[in-house]
Amino acid sequence: MGQPESRESPGAEQLELPPGQRLQRGWPVTHYGPVPKFKPDRWEFRVFGATADGDKHCWNHEEFTALPFDSVVADLHCVTKFSMQGAEWGGVLAREVLALAPPAPQVTHVMVWAEYGFSSNLRLADFASDRTVFATHEGGELLTAEHGFPVRLVVPHLYAWKGPKWVRGIEYMTADRRGFWEERGYHNIGDPWREQRYSYQEEPGEGPEL
Repeated sequence: MGQPESRESPGAEQLELPPGQRLQRGWPVTHYGPVPKFKPDRWEFRVFGATADGDKHCWNHEEFTALPFDSVVADLHCVTKFSMQGAEWGGVLAREVLALAPPAPQVTHVMVWAEYGFSSNLRLADFASDRTVFATHEGGELLTAEHGFPVRLVVPHLYAWKGPKWVRGIEYMTADRRGFWEERGYHNIGDPWREQRYSYQEEPGEGPEL
Protein backbone atom coordinates (compact mmCIF):
# COMPACT_ATOMS: atom_id res chain seq x y z
CA MET A 1 0.00 0.00 0.00
CA GLY A 2 3.05 2.23 0.06
CA GLN A 3 4.88 3.86 2.94
CA PRO A 4 4.91 7.69 3.02
CA GLU A 5 7.78 9.71 4.33
CA SER A 6 7.35 10.62 7.96
CA ARG A 7 6.68 14.28 8.65
CA GLU A 8 5.73 13.84 12.27
CA SER A 9 5.20 17.08 14.13
CA PRO A 10 6.58 17.88 17.58
CA GLY A 11 4.23 16.90 20.34
CA ALA A 12 2.24 14.49 18.15
CA GLU A 13 2.40 11.90 20.92
CA GLN A 14 0.22 14.17 23.08
CA LEU A 15 -2.71 14.01 20.68
CA GLU A 16 -5.36 11.32 20.84
CA LEU A 17 -4.54 8.83 18.11
CA PRO A 18 -5.29 5.14 17.66
CA PRO A 19 -2.54 2.82 18.95
CA GLY A 20 0.54 2.65 16.74
CA GLN A 21 -0.38 5.76 14.72
CA ARG A 22 1.59 9.00 14.28
CA LEU A 23 0.34 12.44 13.33
CA GLN A 24 1.02 13.42 9.74
CA ARG A 25 1.17 16.97 8.45
CA GLY A 26 0.00 17.12 4.87
CA TRP A 27 -1.57 14.28 2.97
CA PRO A 28 0.75 11.62 1.53
CA VAL A 29 -0.29 9.75 -1.61
CA THR A 30 -0.60 6.02 -1.04
CA HIS A 31 -2.22 3.61 -3.45
CA TYR A 32 -1.67 0.40 -5.36
CA GLY A 33 -1.36 0.52 -9.13
CA PRO A 34 -1.68 3.44 -11.57
CA VAL A 35 -3.93 6.48 -11.25
CA PRO A 36 -6.92 5.97 -13.56
CA LYS A 37 -7.85 8.54 -16.17
CA PHE A 38 -11.24 10.12 -15.54
CA LYS A 39 -13.57 9.98 -18.56
CA PRO A 40 -16.74 11.88 -17.55
CA ASP A 41 -18.79 10.70 -20.52
CA ARG A 42 -18.17 7.07 -19.56
CA TRP A 43 -18.22 7.37 -15.76
CA GLU A 44 -21.09 5.71 -13.91
CA PHE A 45 -21.83 5.03 -10.24
CA ARG A 46 -23.79 1.82 -9.73
CA VAL A 47 -25.65 0.26 -6.81
CA PHE A 48 -26.42 -3.40 -7.49
CA GLY A 49 -26.69 -6.79 -5.84
CA ALA A 50 -29.44 -7.41 -3.27
CA THR A 51 -31.35 -4.15 -3.70
CA ALA A 52 -34.81 -3.83 -2.18
CA ASP A 53 -36.50 -3.59 -5.60
CA GLY A 54 -34.20 -6.07 -7.34
CA ASP A 55 -33.02 -3.43 -9.81
CA LYS A 56 -29.64 -1.83 -10.48
CA HIS A 57 -29.46 1.90 -9.76
CA CYS A 58 -27.10 4.12 -11.74
CA TRP A 59 -25.99 7.76 -11.80
CA ASN A 60 -23.75 9.39 -14.37
CA HIS A 61 -21.20 11.92 -13.17
CA GLU A 62 -23.48 14.92 -13.60
CA GLU A 63 -26.30 13.18 -11.76
CA PHE A 64 -24.08 11.97 -8.94
CA THR A 65 -22.57 15.41 -8.31
CA ALA A 66 -26.10 16.84 -8.22
CA LEU A 67 -27.01 14.68 -5.21
CA PRO A 68 -27.23 16.47 -1.82
CA PHE A 69 -23.81 17.70 -0.69
CA ASP A 70 -22.74 17.37 2.95
CA SER A 71 -19.53 17.88 4.90
CA VAL A 72 -17.96 15.65 7.54
CA VAL A 73 -14.97 16.71 9.66
CA ALA A 74 -13.09 13.56 10.50
CA ASP A 75 -9.68 11.97 10.88
CA LEU A 76 -8.08 9.62 8.37
CA HIS A 77 -6.05 6.71 9.76
CA CYS A 78 -3.86 4.81 7.30
CA VAL A 79 -2.72 1.27 8.11
CA THR A 80 0.81 2.41 7.20
CA LYS A 81 0.62 4.19 10.59
CA PHE A 82 0.05 7.84 9.69
CA SER A 83 -3.04 9.79 10.74
CA MET A 84 -4.50 13.06 9.43
CA GLN A 85 -6.64 14.89 11.94
CA GLY A 86 -9.63 17.17 11.39
CA ALA A 87 -9.89 16.89 7.60
CA GLU A 88 -13.07 18.32 6.06
CA TRP A 89 -14.61 15.84 3.62
CA GLY A 90 -17.35 17.04 1.30
CA GLY A 91 -19.57 14.86 -0.84
CA VAL A 92 -22.54 12.51 -0.76
CA LEU A 93 -23.28 10.72 2.49
CA ALA A 94 -23.57 6.95 2.29
CA ARG A 95 -26.94 7.14 4.01
CA GLU A 96 -28.18 9.26 1.07
CA VAL A 97 -27.26 6.45 -1.32
CA LEU A 98 -28.95 3.94 1.00
CA ALA A 99 -32.11 6.04 0.95
CA LEU A 100 -32.13 6.40 -2.84
CA ALA A 101 -31.28 2.76 -3.51
CA PRO A 102 -32.33 0.79 -0.41
CA PRO A 103 -30.86 -2.64 0.30
CA ALA A 104 -33.02 -5.72 0.72
CA PRO A 105 -33.83 -6.59 4.37
CA GLN A 106 -31.40 -9.54 4.38
CA VAL A 107 -28.35 -7.45 3.39
CA THR A 108 -25.57 -7.58 5.99
CA HIS A 109 -22.54 -6.25 4.10
CA VAL A 110 -21.55 -4.15 1.12
CA MET A 111 -18.67 -4.47 -1.30
CA VAL A 112 -17.26 -1.15 -2.45
CA TRP A 113 -16.03 -1.42 -6.04
CA ALA A 114 -13.47 0.91 -7.56
CA GLU A 115 -11.41 1.27 -10.75
CA TYR A 116 -9.35 -1.71 -11.97
CA GLY A 117 -11.58 -4.13 -10.06
CA PHE A 118 -10.36 -2.97 -6.65
CA SER A 119 -12.79 -3.79 -3.83
CA SER A 120 -13.28 -3.44 -0.08
CA ASN A 121 -15.93 -5.12 2.06
CA LEU A 122 -17.79 -3.38 4.88
CA ARG A 123 -20.42 -4.37 7.38
CA LEU A 124 -23.67 -2.62 6.51
CA ALA A 125 -23.66 -0.84 9.87
CA ASP A 126 -20.21 0.65 9.13
CA PHE A 127 -21.31 1.75 5.67
CA ALA A 128 -24.53 3.26 7.05
CA SER A 129 -22.72 5.43 9.63
CA ASP A 130 -23.79 9.07 9.41
CA ARG A 131 -20.09 9.95 8.98
CA THR A 132 -19.42 7.67 6.02
CA VAL A 133 -19.17 9.83 2.91
CA PHE A 134 -18.48 9.47 -0.80
CA ALA A 135 -16.04 12.35 -0.83
CA THR A 136 -15.56 14.57 -3.85
CA HIS A 137 -13.82 17.37 -1.92
CA GLU A 138 -11.28 17.74 0.89
CA GLY A 139 -10.73 21.06 2.62
CA GLY A 140 -13.23 22.72 0.29
CA GLU A 141 -11.29 21.75 -2.83
CA LEU A 142 -11.97 19.04 -5.39
CA LEU A 143 -9.96 15.91 -4.78
CA THR A 144 -6.91 15.49 -6.97
CA ALA A 145 -6.64 12.42 -9.17
CA GLU A 146 -3.93 11.00 -6.88
CA HIS A 147 -6.25 11.28 -3.89
CA GLY A 148 -9.21 9.64 -5.58
CA PHE A 149 -10.99 12.11 -7.88
CA PRO A 150 -13.81 11.99 -8.78
CA VAL A 151 -15.03 9.98 -5.76
CA ARG A 152 -13.43 8.21 -2.84
CA LEU A 153 -15.17 6.64 0.13
CA VAL A 154 -14.21 7.86 3.60
CA VAL A 155 -15.17 5.69 6.60
CA PRO A 156 -13.61 7.67 9.46
CA HIS A 157 -13.91 5.03 12.18
CA LEU A 158 -12.04 2.39 10.12
CA TYR A 159 -8.58 2.26 8.55
CA ALA A 160 -8.39 4.20 5.30
CA TRP A 161 -8.06 1.15 3.01
CA LYS A 162 -11.71 0.43 3.85
CA GLY A 163 -12.58 3.59 1.91
CA PRO A 164 -11.18 3.08 -1.61
CA LYS A 165 -10.25 5.78 -4.08
CA TRP A 166 -11.90 6.03 -7.52
CA VAL A 167 -15.12 4.39 -6.40
CA ARG A 168 -17.49 3.21 -9.12
CA GLY A 169 -20.19 1.36 -7.23
CA ILE A 170 -21.60 -0.54 -4.30
CA GLU A 171 -22.74 -4.14 -4.19
CA TYR A 172 -25.26 -5.14 -1.51
CA MET A 173 -24.46 -8.58 -0.10
CA THR A 174 -26.39 -11.05 2.05
CA ALA A 175 -23.15 -12.64 3.29
CA ASP A 176 -19.66 -11.32 3.86
CA ARG A 177 -16.71 -11.91 1.56
CA ARG A 178 -13.26 -10.39 1.55
CA GLY A 179 -12.19 -7.51 -0.69
CA PHE A 180 -8.85 -6.87 -2.39
CA TRP A 181 -6.65 -6.12 0.64
CA GLU A 182 -8.60 -8.44 2.92
CA GLU A 183 -7.76 -11.33 0.58
CA ARG A 184 -4.11 -10.31 0.86
CA GLY A 185 -3.77 -10.48 4.62
CA TYR A 186 -5.45 -7.36 6.00
CA HIS A 187 -8.04 -7.48 8.75
CA ASN A 188 -11.62 -8.05 7.68
CA ILE A 189 -12.99 -5.22 9.84
CA GLY A 190 -10.10 -2.74 10.22
CA ASP A 191 -10.89 -0.81 13.41
CA PRO A 192 -7.84 1.42 14.14
CA TRP A 193 -8.77 1.85 17.81
CA ARG A 194 -8.52 -1.92 18.22
CA GLU A 195 -5.45 -1.94 15.93
CA GLN A 196 -7.06 -4.48 13.61
CA ARG A 197 -4.40 -4.38 10.92
CA TYR A 198 -3.93 -7.98 9.78
CA SER A 199 -6.07 -11.07 9.23
CA TYR A 200 -4.10 -13.16 11.74
CA GLN A 201 -5.51 -10.88 14.45
CA GLU A 202 -9.10 -11.78 13.61
CA GLU A 203 -11.19 -13.33 16.32
CA PRO A 204 -14.07 -15.78 15.70
CA GLY A 205 -16.91 -14.02 13.91
CA GLU A 206 -14.78 -11.19 12.50
CA GLY A 207 -14.21 -12.84 9.13
CA PRO A 208 -16.49 -14.41 6.51
CA GLU A 209 -17.86 -17.84 7.27
CA LEU A 210 -16.02 -20.52 5.34
